[in-house]
Amino acid sequence: MLQPGFRRATSPCGYSLVELLVAMGIAVSIMGSAFALATGWQFGFGAEAERADVQQRLRVAVEVLSGDLARAGGGARDGSSGALGVSVAAVLPYRPDSASPDPPGTVRPDAITILSAVPNPAAQTTLRSSLAARSGDAFIRVDPGCPADDQNCGFDAGMDLVVFDDTGAFDTFRVASVEAGTLNLRHTMPDSSRVYPAGARIVAAASRTYWLRTDESSGASQLVRSDGTGPDAPVVDHLVALTFDYFGEPLPPALVHAVSDPAGPWTTYGPRPPALEQRVSAYPAGENCAFAVDAAPEHVPRLDPLGAGSAALVMLDAARLSDGPWCPDAFSLNRYDADLLRVRRIAVTLRVETPLSALRGPASVLFARGGTSRTAIGWVPDQEVRFDVAPRNLNLGR
Repeated sequence: MLQPGFRRATSPCGYSLVELLVAMGIAVSIMGSAFALATGWQFGFGAEAERADVQQRLRVAVEVLSGDLARAGGGARDGSSGALGVSVAAVLPYRPDSASPDPPGTVRPDAITILSAVPNPAAQTTLRSSLAARSGDAFIRVDPGCPADDQNCGFDAGMDLVVFDDTGAFDTFRVASVEAGTLNLRHTMPDSSRVYPAGARIVAAASRTYWLRTDESSGASQLVRSDGTGPDAPVVDHLVALTFDYFGEPLPPALVHAVSDPAGPWTTYGPRPPALEQRVSAYPAGENCAFAVDAAPEHVPRLDPLGAGSAALVMLDAARLSDGPWCPDAFSLNRYDADLLRVRRIAVTLRVETPLSALRGPASVLFARGGTSRTAIGWVPDQEVRFDVAPRNLNLGR
């Protein structure tokens, strides 16, 4: 029972207005925190899935490029394993295909062409008669190295092949059809006046070009592959950077057997020079893009030594790979710098981005192309990797 002069402190009917406002404020604060936490979780889950996708696309690009680079230069049987990479440049910093060829002497940091043998070691022999560097028929020899009772020496329709000789020249073809001892070929490089003589080598081998293609309207880019015949094939989307660096043999080429020997290898690298009295290109008699003739007369290297006497590989920059001497010579439509015969290691740099602009922040070290996001919650930075490949068939002499 209340004493006289006192009142009850609270109303028995409920809370006061102040208490209600305080309770609502606390509830709103808790709900806001929960909403922010849930939104962060949502962004986080979306970002994690996109990070995994970026890493997967980067992994695909690495596997495709490293696989083809590892096989570069392999597969001609003429007394030495990997003779294709010894006689011609198996790695080129440009597009030589007939669809969209780069001019001679081009050095593109974002493009590479790889010559490598296909999985059919039996499909290689020599020409029975001369062959022009254009589509047409090739008459081949069936020598003891061909499969028994096979008048086509293992070649089949749809197969890619390379024809090359001792000048350092090569041309790529695809077999359209086969008959007894005759291959109908589709030329997959720009036609030229080049004529390969009887005895030139013909080998089952593929030519693949990879480069970075950017869409001018959207700015998006992708890794693209071409084999010189069909349409360009996208390999990986949203590849924002692609760079190839080349490292080469510092020592000039040298003869290891007499050029008159019937079987090679004749040189440490580079095509075998002709006999001293024989002229096979625009170079003087006895010479080709890798070897000259001195006053003795004897064959001497045409290429200069690099690296100040060190045996370590040296970086071959764009200037070194575009100033000649030229294979097969300076007048050939499909010429290339003879220093490409030195290549022993290729360093590849790849960078992949997320295609979602909402997960990219402003352009910075994290993002090659800026996005629309202004908060770091849920950002998916670009992923970059650099790896080196030293093709076995280009390093047999080291």
